[in-house]
Amino acid sequence: MLGAHLSKKPISESDLFEPVQDYLIKQGYTVKAEVLHCDITATKEDELVVIELKKNLNLSLLVQAANRQKFADSVYVAVALDTGKKRPRNWKGACHLLKRLELGLILITFLKTKTKVEIIFHPSEFKKKKSHKKRRHIIREISGRTGNFNTGGSSGKKIITAYREQAIHIACLLVSFNELSPARLRKMGTSKKTQRILYDNHYRWFERVKRGVYRLHPQGKKALKQYPDLMEHYNIIIQKQQTS
Repeated sequence: MLGAHLSKKPISESDLFEPVQDYLIKQGYTVKAEVLHCDITATKEDELVVIELKKNLNLSLLVQAANRQKFADSVYVAVALDTGKKRPRNWKGACHLLKRLELGLILITFLKTKTKVEIIFHPSEFKKKKSHKKRRHIIREISGRTGNFNTGGSSGKKIITAYREQAIHIACLLVSFNELSPARLRKMGTSKKTQRILYDNHYRWFERVKRGVYRLHPQGKKALKQYPDLMEHYNIIIQKQQTS
């Protein structure tokens, strides 16, 4: 949520009406309230603007605003903003969503001596821009995973990233063969990043025995127990390699 105003006296949606009305009147609009379920309607010549009021940005507000787009020339959502904070934590995401829906955003801040009404942006045609860098990162991550060892929507669990999976593969081989070099590990099917994973030792799972030779640290052996599915997956592969 964009965030509700925090004060000794909680505000209500009706408290948002007057400051928005006064602002629109100063802009030359004729303002009416509660016209066919619209919180505020503002007209100037042939233009019809609708503003929906809510203390917080939520799904109900977005649905209402989207429905008003069926007949209004422009639709805004007006919400309250905390006086003691800067932009809310999800500010950029909220703005992106509103722009994608082609809705305008009005923020109302209740100060000690006055109420501030600010047009953050007007409704405009949304021009979709894709992040090619983010796309490439996702594709690399997908290609770096050998299976689907995560559950979508879960929280509080460690995500099996491509990097973590590659480290687990190395760890399983070191359990089976005790000491190996990055080159030997690569020949046994580990990723191109094997040497970097061992050198960085991000999880503190590995230890260098001598130059170019590594083994699994006791901490790594303990950590592997947290990933039984991946251990089984790689142990089957290792067993096939040993018998082939």
